Amino acid sequence: MKQPLIIDATLLDAVSAVARTSPRRRQNRNFHSDDRATCHRLLNAIEADSYLPPHRHNDPAKGEGIIVLRGRIGAVFFDDEGRVIGDALLEPGGAVVGIDVPSGAYHTVLALDPGTVIFETKAGPYMPLGPDEHAPWAPAEGAPDAAAYLQTLRNLFSST
Repeated sequence: MKQPLIIDATLLDAVSAVARTSPRRRQNRNFHSDDRATCHRLLNAIEADSYLPPHRHNDPAKGEGIIVLRGRIGAVFFDDEGRVIGDALLEPGGAVVGIDVPSGAYHTVLALDPGTVIFETKAGPYMPLGPDEHAPWAPAEGAPDAAAYLQTLRNLFSST
């Protein structure tokens, strides 16, 4: 019989340690059995200099939920032209602790503190983003202008 997994500070520390040494500066710790699972549940440790390009999930079943467990996350929502139409500061015990992003909505999240960890859930199976799910107006991860774009997003939360 499988035993429950306890999500504690030791587990958060471990996944954050891997994120700190990762070239992408983030690391998942999946709880689902494999990429074909119908429900994906995972920790995502994100360092403050990690850039997650804005994107959307067009499949109507592919909304995603995010709850911050440690650190602070800035969530940013965009219209189809790349204009910011909303943002939220997520922090444990704060006014906002999570978001539920519907399918089709352009969004991104950025860690505002080192050692930030979120719990994420979405429908499986895993499918790489399609060409129409990448935000055409945002730089790709690793692009020369990605760091500057990340800073413009970070500036939305500079007073917090």
